[in-house]
Amino acid sequence: MASNEGFLTDDQRELLKVASQNAEMLSSSPKSPTSLFAEHPIKVSTGGRAPTVGFAMRHVRRTHSGKLVRVKKDGAGGKGTWGKLLDTDGDSHLDRNDPNYDSGRWFSLPGVSDSASSLVLAAAYHCSGTEFLEPYQLVGSAVSDPLDEYKKAVVSIIEEYFSTSDVELAASDLRDLGSSDYHHYFVKRLISMAMDRHDKEKEMASVLLSALYVDVISSVQISQGFVMLLESADDLALDILNAVDILALFVARAVVDDILPPVFLTRAKKTFSDSSKGRQVVETAEKSYLSAPHHAELVERRWGGSTHITVEEVKKKIADLLREYVESGDTAEACRCIRELGVSFFHHEVVKRALVLAMEIRTAEPLILKLLKEAAEEGLISSSQMVKGFGRLAESLDDLSLDIPSAKTLFQSLVPKAVSEGWLDASILKSSGEDGELQDDDDVKMRRYKEEVVTIIHEYFLSDDIPELTRSLEDLAAPEFNPVFLKKLITIAMDRKNREKEMASILLSALHIEIISTDDIVNGFVMLLESAEDTALDILDASNELALFMARAVIDDVLAPLNLEEIRSQLPQNCSGSETVHVARSLLAARHAGERILRCWGGGTGWAVEDAKDKITKLLEEFESGGVLSEACQCIRDLGMPFFNHEVVKKALVMAMEKKNDSMLDLLQECFREGLITINQMTKGFARIKDGLDDLALDIPNAEEKFKFYVEHAKENQWLLPLFPEMGADASTLSSPSLGIAA
Repeated sequence: MASNEGFLTDDQRELLKVASQNAEMLSSSPKSPTSLFAEHPIKVSTGGRAPTVGFAMRHVRRTHSGKLVRVKKDGAGGKGTWGKLLDTDGDSHLDRNDPNYDSGRWFSLPGVSDSASSLVLAAAYHCSGTEFLEPYQLVGSAVSDPLDEYKKAVVSIIEEYFSTSDVELAASDLRDLGSSDYHHYFVKRLISMAMDRHDKEKEMASVLLSALYVDVISSVQISQGFVMLLESADDLALDILNAVDILALFVARAVVDDILPPVFLTRAKKTFSDSSKGRQVVETAEKSYLSAPHHAELVERRWGGSTHITVEEVKKKIADLLREYVESGDTAEACRCIRELGVSFFHHEVVKRALVLAMEIRTAEPLILKLLKEAAEEGLISSSQMVKGFGRLAESLDDLSLDIPSAKTLFQSLVPKAVSEGWLDASILKSSGEDGELQDDDDVKMRRYKEEVVTIIHEYFLSDDIPELTRSLEDLAAPEFNPVFLKKLITIAMDRKNREKEMASILLSALHIEIISTDDIVNGFVMLLESAEDTALDILDASNELALFMARAVIDDVLAPLNLEEIRSQLPQNCSGSETVHVARSLLAARHAGERILRCWGGGTGWAVEDAKDKITKLLEEFESGGVLSEACQCIRDLGMPFFNHEVVKKALVMAMEKKNDSMLDLLQECFREGLITINQMTKGFARIKDGLDDLALDIPNAEEKFKFYVEHAKENQWLLPLFPEMGADASTLSSPSLGIAA
């Protein structure tokens, strides 16, 4: 103690004296330190200037305040004491192995023996303000739980958001909390609070999650939040009558908004039992919402959409603005009102209602035609929405004729006027036969084919069933229309989420050669590029999307790089389509183009690149052990990543060098013979080995000699492109877009 006198105050020396006396008492007791400590808990009295630490003994003692304090029976303590050791809430236990044990409520020190003297001295140092012990709490003291504080804070944020609709403010407040590790609780709390409110709040909750996704809340935390919701579905159902259906709609909306991956549903079904509410939620989301035709639009509009109003309200607003326009004749004001609706995907309803109004009020026809013409020329209503509006009216003419007997005659007079003035696509005449002329067989067959393939494509996007789609195309027996199929597939995918774009690219790779030839694909892209300007009216980023589709087709070996030049040559000079081809070539020429383009929409298999590499390593190791060629080829085929087969080539060659097992060459030969690994992928794999040969030689001294042998073997078997660089040549030529291989 003498050594401490120079820096301890009188109060601190008194504190240590009391601690030492208690330690001596414990060491002389026949009872174990742990049991004695349980009988006599640490107490602190703050009646004087400094806290006093000691054990609650069954006798009367005085505190530094000078007041007499009697300790209660069983060491429960009296006034100025902390209470007995077991005075805790029902969830706290001493046993560290007990699932309810709460480490934050018990005084303990890692690395210090569980002796009473250590505990007493630790308490003494704690009370004297030593910083390294501050996180540990005395028995019975109030503990501040960061998670509890976070939960209280987010409730206020959510309540304020529901009142103000201010997404930016909610995001800022959530960032300011500085507890990003707890954001999955925010997801759970936001949705559970919205579930018990009106459609407006439900829509606001979905909009907020989409806005916070990635920037504030990670995808992992979004998934964790939904898992917690599914786990508590049974409890939510007790308070909210239709909780299963509401939560299913939240899950479906999250999938449609691309903040939950579709694979989340598959994993969730494996996690929850058949009888649980969580399982019911997942199945309802799949069957009732995500499997319905046009499910994305239906789900997005279920609570009123991003405009926070329902479809019926939008229809009413359209009807009101059209009637007001007929009365005022102010075309500019009517266009402004249409624009402010913010529902470009629903403009076909404006067209249909405007035409019906022109039929109902004959004097209004000139004004209606003027409005539609003005909206079309401004680009306010796209050509596809205009055609769709006319098409919807044509389909309902029979019913409309019950109220307006001359509806069919009036419609047939309106269509030629619109076509002649240039604001309605003339293709509507042939597609619906309003011109009164007989259509030839080819036109009829083409129209029916388009209707069939649109249905087939929609079913594919719902089911992800490539064999079923293949059978459907074969049943149509119209291979001459394959370019039309490709155009429809990509056009529909471009107007959807990344999932559908990825599925479209995978489908092209699967259908190539067996169903659709390279010439069909070239012609299909030519058709897409010829209509690119019209497509851009409906899809803002159409040019870049098409460039990615073409670049992805090259990476997937569906198109050869030279096919891009062939496509460009069939387009008019200086058109937007030629520029799109140029963008595709630039994408392919970029460094690491293959991997970047492969992952532009999330990847073909949903695996991370590292996962794919691991699977390739394992299948090659199994082949080396078992040596069954057919099984190894099937495993490579099952990977479903033909664009990544250069990794198979690279790893096979490295393994052959390391283990001196040239049977890997037999595997590559079989893969090449079956067309499983193309010459492009084979060349790229060899090029990657050549680029890393210096590093490889550090582990395999004869790597260069072995590689020379493999190259000669590959050339004899025609595995490599003729321009594959010789040893010592510049390998950068393989990065040329003309070869379609990224270095």
